[in-house]
Amino acid sequence: MSELDETAGERPAPGRAERYATRVAFFIGGFACAVWAPLIPFAKQRLHMDDGGLGLLILCFGLGSLATMFLSGWAAGRFGCRKVLRFGSLLACAVLPLLATLDTVPGMVVALLLFGSAIGAIDVVVNIQGVIVEKASGRPLMSGFHAGWSIGGFAGAALLTGMLSLRAAPWTAVVVAIVLMIVLHFSFSKGLLTYAGRSSGKEKLVFPRGFVLAVGALMFIGFLSEGSVLDWGAVFLSSNKGVPITMAGSGYIALSVVMVICRVTGDAIVRRLGGFRVLLFGGLIGAAGFLVVIFTTPLWVMLIGFGLIGLGLSNVVPVLFSLCGRQKLMPASQAVSVASTLAYTGVLLGPAIIGGVAKASSLSIGLGLVALMVLAVAASSSIARP
Repeated sequence: MSELDETAGERPAPGRAERYATRVAFFIGGFACAVWAPLIPFAKQRLHMDDGGLGLLILCFGLGSLATMFLSGWAAGRFGCRKVLRFGSLLACAVLPLLATLDTVPGMVVALLLFGSAIGAIDVVVNIQGVIVEKASGRPLMSGFHAGWSIGGFAGAALLTGMLSLRAAPWTAVVVAIVLMIVLHFSFSKGLLTYAGRSSGKEKLVFPRGFVLAVGALMFIGFLSEGSVLDWGAVFLSSNKGVPITMAGSGYIALSVVMVICRVTGDAIVRRLGGFRVLLFGGLIGAAGFLVVIFTTPLWVMLIGFGLIGLGLSNVVPVLFSLCGRQKLMPASQAVSVASTLAYTGVLLGPAIIGGVAKASSLSIGLGLVALMVLAVAASSSIARP
């Protein structure tokens, strides 16, 4: 901690404590987000909603996230990563009990907007902290940080699902999750940065620059591609490939398992191959995975295809976040914020885009369009050349 961080004037460079805190902050973000998923069927039951109404309700979560993502980089630059992450984490903890108990649609709309705002702020600012810590370390770290989000997501879903399967009340399960999140946050919060780059607290909003917008567009593709498997993978297997509905979720499981493994080992992969090759080979492998899924029939072969999608896409987004941290056109905190906003737009628009194409032609054509978009990542890999 004796070195000086070149992005922060006379501040000590982030060290081991900051690396641990960053991993924990990523874990908390993924954990909090996943805690909501097992509560969705209970919310649908309490509110007596059909699938269409539930879809619109869930959209409030995404809208809340987008509402805060663009401003989160500026807020981190002005108040520091620690304060914004603490605000987002505590807001998520405060809203989760409402998501487990509210029985009115207006109340759930407000709660989901607030919860989405909290997760959006966490998502942006953990990446800001991540790029600062990675830059100070002089070696790739972002893949490992993002693995923390994935592991947190698995842990959150597993905890809630396990407790609910044991007939615990939703609010009881949520309280256990909240206690764990608060303990983790305050145990490691000393390692959260009190700054977010060069700013001394007077950072101004800067209009996004071309390079940052290009990186954000590639992140849009990365998030849309992963989301397409989440939203349409099971439907495609059951409706187009004749896979039993009880097994239709196996495609996303295959993608998720491979993605977690590749992100845990991703820092070494990025260090060996470099960002350019990760984007090039990642785009080619990911597109090949989509084609395998579209043009083959045996389930085991299609699962290999889903695994290839996970293999190809796993380290693309972490590399792109690192590029945001290294560019000099605008403050890194705001660059991460802009790119995150574009990326998350892919999550929201992806299902609608693929659904529209599927309605006009077929779901196979819709997923084929995604494969072409992933090829665009490979074609744009030179953006990551040193």
